[in-house]
Amino acid sequence: MLEPQHMVMSGLSDEAGPTITQQIEAHQALGWQEMELRSVEGQALADWEEPLFQQVRSQLDSAGMRVTAVASRIANWERPITAPFKQDMEELKRVADRMLELGARYVRIMSYPNDGLPELEWRDRAVERLHHLTELAHAAGIVLLHENCSGWGGVSPDHTLYLLRELNTPAFRLLFDTGNGIAYKYDALAFLQQVWPYVEHVHIKDGRLLDGEAVYTLPGEGHASVRACVQWLIEHDYRGIWAIEPHLHLIPHLHKSGDGQAMGQAYVTYGRCLEQLLEDVRCSLKEGGAQVG
Repeated sequence: MLEPQHMVMSGLSDEAGPTITQQIEAHQALGWQEMELRSVEGQALADWEEPLFQQVRSQLDSAGMRVTAVASRIANWERPITAPFKQDMEELKRVADRMLELGARYVRIMSYPNDGLPELEWRDRAVERLHHLTELAHAAGIVLLHENCSGWGGVSPDHTLYLLRELNTPAFRLLFDTGNGIAYKYDALAFLQQVWPYVEHVHIKDGRLLDGEAVYTLPGEGHASVRACVQWLIEHDYRGIWAIEPHLHLIPHLHKSGDGQAMGQAYVTYGRCLEQLLEDVRCSLKEGGAQVG
């Protein structure tokens, strides 16, 4: 079991505020040196003009911040299986170049929502596209992280494992989000227990359904089995990053945003809450006689 000082904490930094300054300040308030970039001023990483990218890079360097993972729109909820594939290849090329400059290893992707195709055609088209994307990632020396979210591979753990077998490359691994089972109506822990050997990055999110809609909460206060997932990962020697994605103000797929100052305060509160939850789980495992060291 990792000691707390060796557990790497991070978060989808645009949920702390739209500017890179606000994002860095929130992580500094938490004492975290790791950030997961997705957007600045509402623009996705791949869309930044070069001066903005260099400004962000300069501020990150000055603040001593690391970026190990970034989030993309590749194959996500706004790009169904019938959408032009060219945009995903172009985004990956642009993001890969920037990842190399940032020193980042991982990029978050999904696996294409359906658009009315028969199940097998949807699956085969998704696999073919992901095959081309993983070839590009492998050549660039980066790793695609498939999220248990929108797309064919996110339907079930069996779907995810099928993708892993078909692609069969270390350039394709998993990002597990604890809170996605709320919106997609599956048991997060049961999902995790089948795919965990391939999980190299974790997003912490929690929530509950209210009148059929997902409402997000602090970690451990919802119905996503966050505590159980965290315990499973610690017990199975998870060594990756713990990244918060609160969805308390900014929810990209619903086009919701919030006030910058309130976002920053909520983000820091969320991070503190996760730190406490991790410590509580570690203490309970020690008291229960779990092996540590």
